[in-house]
Amino acid sequence: MNIKDFRKKTTAELEKELSDKATALSNFRFGTSGSKTKNVKSGRNLKKEIAQILTILKEEKKA
Repeated sequence: MNIKDFRKKTTAELEKELSDKATALSNFRFGTSGSKTKNVKSGRNLKKEIAQILTILKEEKKA
């Protein structure tokens, strides 16, 4: 997703998306330890998207 797509969502949707991404990241980490994960870039993308969501949530909270 693009950061513009995240900005269009409501706070509740962003929090749900954040929990989904966090779960996916933990599954990714366990998958890499068992050598089940083929695409290593997906972990970096998940962390990037989590950071973007957290940034938007903090901006909304601050405003």
